[in-house]
Amino acid sequence: MSELNHLDETGAVRMVDVGGKPATQRVAVAEAFVAMAPDTTERLFAEDLEKGDALATIRIAAIQAAKRTPDLIPLCHPLPIDRIDVAVERTDSGARIEVLVGVEARTGVEMEAMTGAALGALALYDMVKGIDKGVSIEAVRLLSKTGGKSGEWKRA
Repeated sequence: MSELNHLDETGAVRMVDVGGKPATQRVAVAEAFVAMAPDTTERLFAEDLEKGDALATIRIAAIQAAKRTPDLIPLCHPLPIDRIDVAVERTDSGARIEVLVGVEARTGVEMEAMTGAALGALALYDMVKGIDKGVSIEAVRLLSKTGGKSGEWKRA
């Protein structure tokens, strides 16, 4: 169980003690894919939706979610986030949301980046569900992380 740092020596769930770790610059990048009909994609990126500016709404939702991650994911540390960048781009099957989160802290921001991407995708779904019932969130995944003891990791 020593590999699972959210478990104590008896197997009970705990919040990891990061108090003795040095604060380092940390960045995590995550993405989410949302599949939708071609007409829905066209309307989304043409800013032709009755609900208003969907792209801005998606970006704001992703930022809010990243900032609120400790309220949503048990055992996540509250962090003084320094930077959140959100991009929404067209893909062949719909849209891709990318979230970058940066912080100087004792623990990483992988969960913040992935939470931002996931909630950005849910906000996209909410903005287009009235015109496309078949929308699906295809994948939410970490692309890269830097900083801390484990250093750099990048999805191959």
